[in-house]
Amino acid sequence: MSVLYNAYCRTFQKVMKVAVNFLDWTEPEIIRGAGCVKQLPAAIKAKGVTTVLVVTDKGLMGLNLLDGLFEALAKEGINYTVYDGVQPNPTIDNIEQALAMYKAAECNGIVAFGGGSPMDCAKACGARVVRPNKTVPQLRGLLKVIKKLPPLFAVPTTAGTGSETTIAAVVSNPKTHEKNAINDPRLRPKVAVLDPELTIGLPKHITSTTGMDALTHAVEAYIGHSNTKGTKAAAEKATRLIFDNILEVYENGKNIEARENMLVASYYAGIAFTRAYVGYVHSIAHNLGGTYGTPHGLANAVILPHMLEFYGKTAYKPLAQLAAIAGLDVAGLDEEQKAKLFIAKIKEFNAKMNIPEKFDFIKDEDVSLIAKRALMEGNPLYPVPKIMDQKQCESFIRTELMQ
Repeated sequence: MSVLYNAYCRTFQKVMKVAVNFLDWTEPEIIRGAGCVKQLPAAIKAKGVTTVLVVTDKGLMGLNLLDGLFEALAKEGINYTVYDGVQPNPTIDNIEQALAMYKAAECNGIVAFGGGSPMDCAKACGARVVRPNKTVPQLRGLLKVIKKLPPLFAVPTTAGTGSETTIAAVVSNPKTHEKNAINDPRLRPKVAVLDPELTIGLPKHITSTTGMDALTHAVEAYIGHSNTKGTKAAAEKATRLIFDNILEVYENGKNIEARENMLVASYYAGIAFTRAYVGYVHSIAHNLGGTYGTPHGLANAVILPHMLEFYGKTAYKPLAQLAAIAGLDVAGLDEEQKAKLFIAKIKEFNAKMNIPEKFDFIKDEDVSLIAKRALMEGNPLYPVPKIMDQKQCESFIRTELMQ
């Protein structure tokens, strides 16, 4: 790693840490509790919205999860049209299809209903509404939206992405296999609905990988160099809630209290990383998703413990703190031992929830491009404990992630 390049990255990160203090960090209004999704239409109406585009996917429509929302919208006299074509990694075409429906129905608000994919699609659609002359790739990066979006309401049905409180949307380009990350405070939803009843029927593999996604958000934010007092507190709350509840919701998915705790954890983790950023776990995961369609939560879950080991002593101190906060037995252990105990617990979670240690689909000929794109995303923006170069990233993928 070039000393000059390392210094450039760190200087950029320090400047960004100061600059973001001038942005609007108003958090969404929260509607929380079992069955609370039926309260959303009143909040929509209170913001003067008369017609909404509901962005979701066919799976959720097939499960009839939106019926309660539709009934409540009708009672409040709010018109709605549904776009349910969102794919697991939403594409540019998804965004344009949703935008066309928004315009055709003369909507003035958007409801995102689902996991991270409908959330990302809804956010990017809103960005295109206010920036009609900008394509999704042109909106990629920091502060490219600028203009105020139509009121955006988020209803997560997984406890993982934290998208209901983040300023980010990630959109895939199927032609280039790249992921376009749009980051702007204007993308942050106005209202977040945390209704655990909507997560009761989640399959075990979705419960596990989305839960580990939330943990990745909290941990990457916490060990980075751009924390504030508020982001550290949010990451700590999220970590403890996840450690206390993830195995319970995996084994007993109908535990409504544990389900709500995981939704709250995901929300707090979202608050943490949307200001303190993530790290290389995410940048590599995004590009595995773009190249192979790997589910984002699964990618994060597999990569996380390996990356924490790569960071080594540069991350021991914050990981040791998280080990204590998570409730692990750290009595008599030194900082390094506490950090390694925390990493071991993550591996234990993965093993108990049937998450693999490595991937069996990464092709050697793709590694160089995956690493290049991951570092284009990560450097110089992500304030990681230790900065990677191309050679290190390629080696990491080959030795730590490939079977």
